[in-house]
Amino acid sequence: MTAKAGSFRPELKWQRREGYCQAMMGSTRLELNLTRLLGRCEALAAEKRDPSEWRLEKYVDALEDMLYAMKQQSSKPGCEMLNEYSRKVEFLKGMLSVEKLPSSSEKALANQFLAPGRTPTTAKERVSATKTVHLQTKARYTNEMKSELLGMVSSSASDAKERSLRKRAGLGPEEKQSASELDAMLQHHHNVQEKLAEEMLSLARNLKSNTLAAQNVIKQDNQTLSHSLKMADQNFEKLKTESERLEQHAKKSVNWLLWIMLILVCFIFISMILFIRIFPKLK
Repeated sequence: MTAKAGSFRPELKWQRREGYCQAMMGSTRLELNLTRLLGRCEALAAEKRDPSEWRLEKYVDALEDMLYAMKQQSSKPGCEMLNEYSRKVEFLKGMLSVEKLPSSSEKALANQFLAPGRTPTTAKERVSATKTVHLQTKARYTNEMKSELLGMVSSSASDAKERSLRKRAGLGPEEKQSASELDAMLQHHHNVQEKLAEEMLSLARNLKSNTLAAQNVIKQDNQTLSHSLKMADQNFEKLKTESERLEQHAKKSVNWLLWIMLILVCFIFISMILFIRIFPKLK
């Protein structure tokens, strides 16, 4: 029985090795497919797509399934890589849901809450493609919101002018005066709306300049902090060397004191012997 068991052990070890290799190959193949599909989705998201485009939504669904299968495997990547994959997939999914919102203001507001990936998907990328897509969509929604706001103001003003001109054709003097007052009121509202639009643009510029100034201040603080850390490290090294020198000096002083005490004891001992020799005991 022992001989048979010993003969079966290599076969069991070989089967275990084969199973482990197959599991590792399956996990790496699944991760490679997920990375390729993720790069394809990022490229599609960066392009200008038609509203009837359906491939990106199907690809994102496939990414969710592949990510779920990868999390269920025993030989899966590290927690940081899984979190990064999940963050990118959630960003693409959120971007698709933002595109389905009706107004550009809602799109711009919802786009601010999306969190893009932190690391590049492929080695060719220097910056994460999801960050680039996030900046592109943010700029596009901001431009759409501005164009909608200015288009609404101009269309309302032109419609009001057309209505006033049509009404003036068959009106009396009193009605013409009221129509002119109405035109003046509409013009006033139009000027107020233009002023509000200009104020919003100026506020956006001020916000951008404030954020850039805060970024510069933070960079300067980081540089000052790094310089302080370097100085603290240098001071620590100097303090360490000086403490070692002080310790060595203290050891040397203790050695000199010990030698002086020994010499003093020997001198007293020799002097006592000589005293006893010179002055014998009285009888």
